[in-house]
Parts: sequence; structure tokens; C-alpha cells
Amino acid sequence: MIAMTLGEVAQIVGGTLNADADPTALVTAGVEYDSRKVGEGSLFLAIAGEHVDGHDFVGAAHARGAVAALVTHDVDGPAIVIDDPQAAIAALAMAVARRLNAITIAITGSSGKTSSKDLLAQVLQVRGTTVAPAGNFNNELGHPYTVLQAGETTEFLVLETGARGIGHIRYLTEIAPPRIGVVMNVGSAHIGEFGSREAIAQAKGELVESLPAAVDGGVAVLNLDDPAVSAMAARTKARIVSFGESAGADVRAVEIVLDDFGRAGFTIVAGPHEARVQLRLIGEHHVSNALAAAAVALQCGLDIHEIAAALSSATARSRWRMELTERADGVVIINDAYNANPESMRAALKALAYVGRARAASTWAVLGPMGELGEDSQAEHDALGRLAVRLDISHLLAVGELAKPIAHGGSLEGSWNGESGWVADVDAAVAELRARIRPGDILLVKASRSAGLERIAVALGEDVSDGRAEGVEL
Repeated sequence: MIAMTLGEVAQIVGGTLNADADPTALVTAGVEYDSRKVGEGSLFLAIAGEHVDGHDFVGAAHARGAVAALVTHDVDGPAIVIDDPQAAIAALAMAVARRLNAITIAITGSSGKTSSKDLLAQVLQVRGTTVAPAGNFNNELGHPYTVLQAGETTEFLVLETGARGIGHIRYLTEIAPPRIGVVMNVGSAHIGEFGSREAIAQAKGELVESLPAAVDGGVAVLNLDDPAVSAMAARTKARIVSFGESAGADVRAVEIVLDDFGRAGFTIVAGPHEARVQLRLIGEHHVSNALAAAAVALQCGLDIHEIAAALSSATARSRWRMELTERADGVVIINDAYNANPESMRAALKALAYVGRARAASTWAVLGPMGELGEDSQAEHDALGRLAVRLDISHLLAVGELAKPIAHGGSLEGSWNGESGWVADVDAAVAELRARIRPGDILLVKASRSAGLERIAVALGEDVSDGRAEGVEL
């Protein structure tokens, strides 16, 4: 964070310094709302949650080096009393963003934005100091939190922008106006809240509308393979740079080849320049994510060969996204349980099917429910079961009441038919899988975050005869 005095911070957030606060004390680090992460020179944001009240940890934050706490009622120790924690952190982030010398890049899309953000951050750090969120800090709290990690030496600020309604992305771009905006795709994630794909496209397009004009350096990086995204070119005055597998894309992939773990190798082409990339991430869908990162990096001054090298060495930084564990007995577990929507589910199932064929192995799709699909929920879950059958997945296990339509889509009735079935919860799934998986089997575990299916992957990853499991960094 750019250094500020407590007095400056209080003025920016519209707060009042308490009697213990020194207005000249200097804040040199960002804002933390987890007291365990507080460091020397930071601010502690006390949030009263449903189960935990951050005000109870103000003392612990001060002990760890917090200059002061942002609180909604007075406490012992230096503090700034505010009315609204979310509004305060947004105001402070807005002030910091306007003092940065960094190139600010924002990424949105129905799926793939976290992986694209992670790839881009690892490419840009080759050239300069890069700040990007851990995981998918893309909402009204996580977005400004990330901005406040940036400081005077930051050269690239990579932000992920999410939305659950019209106007959400516009709000985030007002906090930290991007110079480069990336739209990955328009899918059906959160369609239950938006109501239609058209509304989702309207919301995602708010990012390109926020960009500066081309003459002022604005660049909109758009997926040419997605018609709903490419149509957004008409909604911005920024310069358009396209990516995709389409022949007309400015940055495109050719000669795509997958290894036996489904990791894509391809040639990236940008005008007269090209270079070979070998990704370490599972699934052909990561080609699009890599192309988006490459398109942005080219706009930031990197050449295609250093981009290709950085992409080839990049790993999955965010947890439970096609995270692979290979057990000592040969069982392979692909943990993609952080989140799910119909598009990402289909991509993950296709990756599982490919790996199974390439390795001549039996495959398990362990799938939980997808959230926020509204009236489309039953049909979309049913379609996943049907897709698993078409892809010749060896075993399909649906987990949880809301996932029953997945089993029915596979022509199942909820009981085991020798290959597949349905169970009520995570514990039942672990028990069934422990009894049925065999050495060499390949498992995909995927669901929306609320289902907590990562616990299945963790339990099975630790459950081997000699007590060892090998984590494979990809």
C-alpha cells in the first residue's frame, strides 16, 4: 500500500480517530480483515460477521503490528471509527489506485477468470513487480483488498472482477479503473440471479465500457471464439485485441496437442511471431486462458518468447482448480472442487475422459451440485449425467440431494448399478469410493464451493496403504 498517515486514512474513509490514535502514525502495508495475517505497518479491518466479530481480535491485530484498526464502535487501542467497513475499504482502495503508477488490468468472464489471472500474474512478474489476488478475490471486499496490496513499486496490478448482478462490475471498475480489460466468455454461471445469458453479457460488458479510449491507452482483450464477447467491441472506445483459436484472432493457438494428463502444448501466434508453449495445467480449456494472458502481456511490452517460457513454467496458484494428486498406488485425483458451473463442468469432464483414454485407465466423475442456476438447475444437472455417459466415463457418483438429477441423467435411479450411483453426502461418498476405487483409477471431484467436495479429494489423497500421497505440482 502507498504510505499514508492515520490522519489521511481517516479523512479518506470518512472516519473519526479515537483517543489512542496518533494522526501522524504511518500506514505502510495493506488492510487485513484476518488478524492472523496482520503484519507490521498494516491496518486491521474489524468486520462483524454472522459467527465471528472482528472487534474481538483488535488486540491481537495490534500485537502483530497493526498501526490501527478500522472499527464500527470504539475499542481499546488506536482505531478509526467508521460507519460501513465495505464503503471504507472501497474508498481507501480508490485513493490508492489513483496514486499508483502501475498498469491496471481487470479480467472477467463466466469461467476461467481465476486461472487466467493466475497465468497472467506469473507471466507479468517476469518483467516487473506484479500484484494479483490470491484465489478469486473478485467481489466488493476482495477487490479493494487486492488493490491495497499494491504500492509505489508495483508495475502491474491484475484484478479479477466478478458479478452477481447488473452494475457490480461497474462498481468495481470505479474503485480501480483498468487500462486493460479482458473478457473471457459469457456462460451460465449465476444465471439464476441474472435471469438470462443476455443479462450476463450486459454485466460482463461493463468492464469494456469502463476502459479509456484507444488514444488514451485503453485496450479491450476479447475472446473471438465467443460471439457474445466479440460483440462487446461495439461497447468500448478502447483498442480491440482479440484472442482465440479462430483464424482471425490477433493472438491465436495452433497445433494443439495434449499429453497423457491432458496438458496442452500449442504454438502461440501473434502476427508474424510465434512460439511453442507447453502448459502444466490439466485440460484443453486452459489454452484459452493462456491466450488471454499472452494477449495482455504483449500489450504490456513482453515479447512472445518470454511469454511462452513463462506460460510453460506457470503453475496452478489457486487451490482446488484441477489440482492433481497422484497416490503411491497409482490412483490419480483431480480436485476441481472450488467452484462449478455448466461450462466448467463440461470442460472438466472432457479433460477426465481424455486422461482416461490416454492412460487406458478407469475414470470416476464425483460430482456435486452447481449453485445459482435458477429454473435451469434440474435440466443442467441432468445434462451433465448424459454427458458423462456420452464421454464414456467409467463411473459416475453424484453427491448431495441437489445433485440427484446428475445421476438420473445417466439413467440411474440413485442406487449402485455396478458402475455408478448417488450418495447423500461427503462422508457417504468417501466410504463408497474407498470401497470401490482401484489402483490406477482416475477421479475428478467437482462441485460448487458450498458443497465442500474438496473434503473427498483430501480424504482419498491421504488414504493409501503406506500412508503416503504424492502431490504433483502442475
